[in-house]
Amino acid sequence: MAGREARWEAIAHSRADYLVHELRDVDEIRGILRPGVEYTAYALGQLEPGLFERTHWFRAHGDTGTGLVLHSQGGLGDATFILGDPGAVAAILSLQPGPPQTYLTCQPQHVEELKAVYRLANTKPMVRMGVTPATFTPAGSATVTPITGVDTRKLNQLYAAEGGASYYAPEHIEGGVYCGVLVAGRLIAVAGTHVVSDHERVAVVGNVFTHPGYRGQGLATATTSAVTAKLLERCDNVVLTVDPDNTPAVAAYRRLGYRESCQIVEANATRRDNFGVSVAFRRLRAAMRGRKYDGAFVTLHGR
Repeated sequence: MAGREARWEAIAHSRADYLVHELRDVDEIRGILRPGVEYTAYALGQLEPGLFERTHWFRAHGDTGTGLVLHSQGGLGDATFILGDPGAVAAILSLQPGPPQTYLTCQPQHVEELKAVYRLANTKPMVRMGVTPATFTPAGSATVTPITGVDTRKLNQLYAAEGGASYYAPEHIEGGVYCGVLVAGRLIAVAGTHVVSDHERVAVVGNVFTHPGYRGQGLATATTSAVTAKLLERCDNVVLTVDPDNTPAVAAYRRLGYRESCQIVEANATRRDNFGVSVAFRRLRAAMRGRKYDGAFVTLHGR
């Protein structure tokens, strides 16, 4: 009898059911994202008018929990953001894997599930750090100048200093906050943003770069400090992502008042199902199963 019960338990836990919905209500999405603002800041920024129209949000809830997937299209490419229970996330991605290529942001517990859907490259375990007006401490002695769309050529030249191509356009710069250090009219250091949302009062600092010939002089700290100060005039929460092995950068951000909040993983992702035939079949089947629930009903095996 005990053996039969053990076999039944194994069968019961070998499958999990989920109901998947697409979300379009901004208030509902905001309510899901707000509790973990340091991790979800980029996603919150996509609620901004003008950006929200280029996003697709999906939520699943089921036997193992609740998850959310955001697919967004920005000026520099497609991005995918993952939140919540890995099983629920897997249910969403089985139907809505997003564009053929995307830039993924997730947490460590999601990686194995994502490997079933994507080929991952340049996977980077990172640390998310956040600062508020109460913790911010300005630092840096260099003279820092606001960078605008007029400076796009200088910015691209700086980002290409180590041999890579850079394709920033003036609208990318004007839509964010950028500050840099100039020497004889040449841009040698810069910090900027990935997203700024006045409606959600959050911002993500990024694109921090110093020319190789000028490193070790505190220019990254100075430019990041200037950008952070400007953002905190408009935002309650400012975050950035840093390689935990880059101890000088981590130390510099701590001096500015940034504090570690969570671990994240970033990666370039390519869909395994390039043509989407099996995805289309699963989507149709899930929609038929979920009609009476006004959603898509998904069963995953081996949970």
